[in-house]
Amino acid sequence: MPKNDASPDRRLRSVDLARLAGISTQQIRNYEESGVLPPAARTPSGYRVFGEVHRQALLAYRALLKGYGPATATPVMRAVHDGDVPGALALVDAAHAALHEERIALRAADEALEVLAGEEPGPLPRTGGLRIGEVAALLGVRTSALRVWEAAGLLVPSRERGTGYRVFAPSDVRDARLVHTLRRSHYLFDQIRPVLEGLRREGGSEALRAAIDARGKRLTARTRAMLEGAGALHGYLGGRPDRFTAAATTTGSTAGGPGPSPT
Repeated sequence: MPKNDASPDRRLRSVDLARLAGISTQQIRNYEESGVLPPAARTPSGYRVFGEVHRQALLAYRALLKGYGPATATPVMRAVHDGDVPGALALVDAAHAALHEERIALRAADEALEVLAGEEPGPLPRTGGLRIGEVAALLGVRTSALRVWEAAGLLVPSRERGTGYRVFAPSDVRDARLVHTLRRSHYLFDQIRPVLEGLRREGGSEALRAAIDARGKRLTARTRAMLEGAGALHGYLGGRPDRFTAAATTTGSTAGGPGPSPT
């Protein structure tokens, strides 16, 4: 756990920490109660007494928040203050692994668009909806392949009222052509699905390309924020993750006499 190198004369109030982070004093109290900050000492009159270690913990947590968000940053700090540094680092590892998976999926979508860019769509045999046999003939695949793709959720053709026959609109034919192209390039269904969902959501490959680029920039910014947060955590641990002496070990009897209501 972090090394407590705070001077015993270094005393901070809730308001001092609140001003440091630009938050309310109530939030500082919440942080201590939730384990984000180590336990604070109390004066005989009930005042919280914070020290340098609390300032460092607050700065580390606020840095972690920027990259990891509260769902990871809070349990990380709580684990550190509970003495479970390996558990805290495992949470950090899991967050980086999840980000890596997002980047892999984004790269697959980008590569899929490159594959599609080299494919000429070709004209449809007629306007309006096509039957499954016509789509199969157009793509040069078996109708069973189209049914498998539909069962996997990659294709969602409508059904003709009364007969129940599949009707492939132009957008459905586009999706089928995309699946066929990517399957020939050995893409898995789980890699194809996000591309299809992106095309449907964005309305076309150019819009999807722009969305992928924007997402890539956001991932890069988040990675940088995570690195900054991880560095702040490392600094807070102080190179001695096996030991932690909380600032709360300062006794209340030396923190002053009676005062206003406890904080």
